[in-house]
Formats: sequence, structure tokens, C-alpha cells
Amino acid sequence: MASEKDPLASERSGSVREVGNHAIWSLSSCKPGFGIDQLRDDCMDTYWQSDGQLPHLVNIQFQRKTMVSHIYIYTDYKLDESYTPSRISIRAGTHFNDLQEIEVIELIEPSGWEMIPIKDIHDRPIRTYMIQIAVLSNHQNGRDTHMRQIKIHSPCEPTSFDINKFRNFSTVQFQQYATIR
Repeated sequence: MASEKDPLASERSGSVREVGNHAIWSLSSCKPGFGIDQLRDDCMDTYWQSDGQLPHLVNIQFQRKTMVSHIYIYTDYKLDESYTPSRISIRAGTHFNDLQEIEVIELIEPSGWEMIPIKDIHDRPIRTYMIQIAVLSNHQNGRDTHMRQIKIHSPCEPTSFDINKFRNFSTVQFQQYATIR
């Protein structure tokens, strides 16, 4: 885990953007009133609560191949105790049938944002259609899980052009557009 634990600071810096709102989210199970809306509402007081057997799954499907650099998960052991995830698997692929595990993390009494870097074997952000977050176990052998927030970050492409790269026009056809009147 890296030291940068605030996803909003990363978004404000302009180096990443939150792309979770471009995805279709689904859950393996949830208690009524504790589903995707609570997981994505930017409120740390609400949460998703699973309702079933482990592993508990959060499926995030993008309509186009999307670059993902980090996943942030907000949990709070002090409030949720045995509902707090202790082992999480991150999987990626094009659909449910070809998911590959890319990261497994152990959480020890987490409180706050946990940043999970999502990288390929060349240490670059991955491009994927689907991400699955699987809660493999909870603290104190808890059955159901609580997750308070999840954010998916994609690196921003540089939008500015260096005008100096385009100054040396060599043909007459291009030189006519070298200056703006």
C-alpha cells in the first residue's frame, strides 16, 4: 500500500479521475437498503451489507475498455468489527468467465481509505472491461461484510500540447498556417 490514502486529493490534483460512475455495478447479495446506492453515495456513514455466504462479490462492468490505476475501499473496523473485510481479492477481465486475480490484500483492523494499486506485469495501469472485488474473509470470522465506499481511479491523459513541437513548418503549405491573424 502506498502512503496516499485520500482519493479526493488525487482527484483534485488532476492526475486521476473517478470512473466508477461510467460502470454498471452489481453485488452478489445485499440486505434491503444496504446496496449499491449506499456503496456509491460518498457518505461514510452508509454502507453495503452483504447477505449470504462468502465470498461476497462487487462486480464493476465498463461498457468500453477502461484504464484503471487504483481502487480505493473505505472500511472502518471500529464501527463494523466482525463485518470488516480482512482478505480481499481483486480480479479483472472482459467478463465473468475470464477473470484473472491481479491482487490479494490482507487488511488488519482497517479504518479509513485503503488504496490498492492496479498494475500489470510491467507496472502499468491495466485496461479492462470488468473488475471484481471479492471479500474472501472478514475479521473475527464474520459472515457478512460491510464496505462503506469504493472508488475506481483512472489516470488522466495530458490534455495540453506543447506548441514548440509544431513551430518548425518545412513546407509552404504548412507555413501558411504558422501564424494566427
